[in-house]
Amino acid sequence: MDRSRLSTLLERERDSYVRRNPRSAAAYAKAEHLFGRVPMTWMNKQAAGFPLYLESARGSHVVDLDGHDYVDLCLGDTGAMAGHSPTAVTEAVTRRLASLGGATAMMPTEDAEWVGAELTRRFGLPKWSFSLTATDANRWAIRLARAVTGRPKVLVNSFCYHGSVDESLIIVGEDGEGVSRPGNVGAPCDVTLTSRVAEFNDADGLARQLAHGDVAAVLMEPALTNIGIVLPEPGYLDAVRSLTRRHGTLLINDETHTFSAGPGGCTGAWGLAPDIVTIGKAMGGGVPVGAYGLSAALAAAILDRDDLDLVDMGGVGGTLAGNALSLAATRATLEHVLTDSAFAGMTALATRFTDAVTTVIEAHDLPWSINQLGARAEYRFARPAPRDGTSSARASDGELEDYLHLYLANRGVLLTPFHNMALMSPATTAADVDHHTEVFTTAVAELLA
Repeated sequence: MDRSRLSTLLERERDSYVRRNPRSAAAYAKAEHLFGRVPMTWMNKQAAGFPLYLESARGSHVVDLDGHDYVDLCLGDTGAMAGHSPTAVTEAVTRRLASLGGATAMMPTEDAEWVGAELTRRFGLPKWSFSLTATDANRWAIRLARAVTGRPKVLVNSFCYHGSVDESLIIVGEDGEGVSRPGNVGAPCDVTLTSRVAEFNDADGLARQLAHGDVAAVLMEPALTNIGIVLPEPGYLDAVRSLTRRHGTLLINDETHTFSAGPGGCTGAWGLAPDIVTIGKAMGGGVPVGAYGLSAALAAAILDRDDLDLVDMGGVGGTLAGNALSLAATRATLEHVLTDSAFAGMTALATRFTDAVTTVIEAHDLPWSINQLGARAEYRFARPAPRDGTSSARASDGELEDYLHLYLANRGVLLTPFHNMALMSPATTAADVDHHTEVFTTAVAELLA
């Protein structure tokens, strides 16, 4: 690849982005009272210096403040996997707020049991509790795991993603042992005091870490997602389950992003048997919600303890968790939007996307690859596809990524800004996918001309 040509094209696309989006640029410039000029600092992850501002969104499309319509393949980095403002969710939320009233009242609603039963059907775990984010679901699951095992540490995979959970910000260092992930903000202590780490797809490395006997739980995604999609190799997940059982360690599957694999995420699609499942984002149809599910044996072991404060200040729970509004939205999403049949259609579209990208990669004999996880697909600048988080991180190419993101955005297609992920919703169409194919094909051809 001609890097000087890449730099020239990237500057051209940046200039085009700035010219196309004066109202977004002006709104960003005026945001004097926001930390980093944005509502959340990760919104500054943009290839051209300022974010697009949202005007409206419906289904698989968003419209920015300057009136540009986009095929949205980012979908809130999974938060809007149900599509933007699906009718069933809009109606359920409106009914709860406008007709019945009471977004939150510290009282349960019957929607909670319906959602718990549906999550049991999908993921196989019989007991569920709710949070407002998957990060909190993970935090609370970790606390329960520590309480019931009496062990202090959590093990994660290098370059995993579990939100802002302190214990997860650890990677495998040059010597094969854990070190703090670069950029870790305000760590309360050296992360190696709380955590152990192993590479994804490395069962031997996992066995070495579990042999210390101090790991309460392995917290993992069944496939890595936020560092590119890294799929499990044959037999790896079976080895993880066997090793955790052998060492008396609980297994937590974080299905927040891997929910794309099907109605029950990877746990349901691949017949996994974790002790805990955590999930968030997509299941509320855009309304904040998270949940964790427990096996019957684990739930009983926790509830039998009379020394754990599970109802007040014990460190598990939040005032707004399990509120009436979020559970009304979750029930509507699971019952009417992210259904079994919807996932079949979403996965078929992701396959259409993957096949088209593969065709372009092969036509130019590029050293790139693409992986698919149900309704989600992502291209990576390495071939073969990376098999663990560290190698996937090394495959990053910021300049190339920025070029493709801007080229696509300037022509009406949005990918997840943190990486090259494309996600399908029930509202996504073949025409949406084909629009990406057309623009991506042209972007690659122009780069290699």
